[in-house]
Amino acid sequence: MEFEVFDSLTSSPAPAQADATSPLVRLQYLIDNTPAIIYATVPSGDFKMTFVSNNAYNVLGYRPEEMVADPNFWFDHIHPDDAPSIFSSLAQLFVDGEKTYEYRFRTASGEFLWMHDRLRLIYDDRGTPVEVIGALTDITVRKLMEQEQQQLIAKLSEAHDQLLQSEKMASIGQLAAGVAHEINNPIGFVNSNMGTLRHYVGTLLSVIDQYGQAVQQAAPGSPLATQIEAIGRKADLGYLKEDIADLVTESMDGLKRVKDIVQALKDFSHVGLMDWQYADVHSGIDTTLNIVANEIKYKATVEKHYGKLPEIKCLASQLNQVFMNLLVNAAQAIQSKGVITIATGASEGWVWIRISDNGSGIAPENLKRVFEPFFTTKPVGSGTGLGLSLSYSIVNKHGGRIEVASKPGVGTVFTIRLPVVPPGSAAGAGVAAD
Repeated sequence: MEFEVFDSLTSSPAPAQADATSPLVRLQYLIDNTPAIIYATVPSGDFKMTFVSNNAYNVLGYRPEEMVADPNFWFDHIHPDDAPSIFSSLAQLFVDGEKTYEYRFRTASGEFLWMHDRLRLIYDDRGTPVEVIGALTDITVRKLMEQEQQQLIAKLSEAHDQLLQSEKMASIGQLAAGVAHEINNPIGFVNSNMGTLRHYVGTLLSVIDQYGQAVQQAAPGSPLATQIEAIGRKADLGYLKEDIADLVTESMDGLKRVKDIVQALKDFSHVGLMDWQYADVHSGIDTTLNIVANEIKYKATVEKHYGKLPEIKCLASQLNQVFMNLLVNAAQAIQSKGVITIATGASEGWVWIRISDNGSGIAPENLKRVFEPFFTTKPVGSGTGLGLSLSYSIVNKHGGRIEVASKPGVGTVFTIRLPVVPPGSAAGAGVAAD
């Protein structure tokens, strides 16, 4: 068997040795068959390669002589995204004597391989740097496995967060049921009492009026009539009659609002209704608007342009969560008083819901990332970056799609498209025609 020996400075083939047991031949054989590409460079300037082991051809597709001939070969073949960090830290090699990098290196075929590069500075007897020895190992498979692991971890994290969100929604449902049970009873008897009080007050005021009229008719101008008239003026009976009626009416309205809020909580979470069923999209949107009213009322007015929609087969509580995320985001995007517009429509077995705002909008470079888990443009601590990711997942689970369009300074539009009957689900009775 014959072996080629490369001179350590020129990397050019040396004459074949007749004795295969020669130490130099043995050394060349070992170097060329190591898992790593062994190379040497000058210890300054452009780090020009002075030696490259023959196995570089098998890994990178370059012959050692062409790598040595080009003074900028190493620098020119490092991936542009990886090069700056390497160049900026190479000086540290002369401080520490060793340096390790992981970077992408361009092969002869044009693809990039991930390489692990360990460099060591060699000194002469006087301590002067004379050469840099490097060992390049292909770690592409490992890097691909790491990327797959990261993607798997991200998916597991997203699934975990969605599970937590589902558990949170279930807890909200249980809370709503408890609130409804605890509040509905006192609200019921207070509401009943207010109705009775309104009747009693009306009766009392009627008695007072009739008593005064009777005295005036029986003894007009008498001291008793004069005294009763004075008492009425002092008590300002006219104002009391009007104000008492208003107070009772406002109290009844307040009680109705409390009942509506409790009912909205129950409808929003759909306690005990986690199965697929037919639901009214408009009812879900209106219920959600009641829930987030406090978030919106100081920032925007809501305009509704509802079309005629059929009921759709869905997980209503989860769709309500999507509506809530989009409405809250729309409100938060508005710096001062703005408008949130909700429009709906249906055609050919699909319904669509469009929620738009005239807020600050989304920058073009962020538009493609809005549905990524943990991506948020809000300040640290102001958002988890999971709302839109979870919304995307819910819509996708329903066999639908969610789209976004935005222009900075103009506003943002989210459009949800949902099938009346999700794929793989048999059409049920009672679905209205488009």
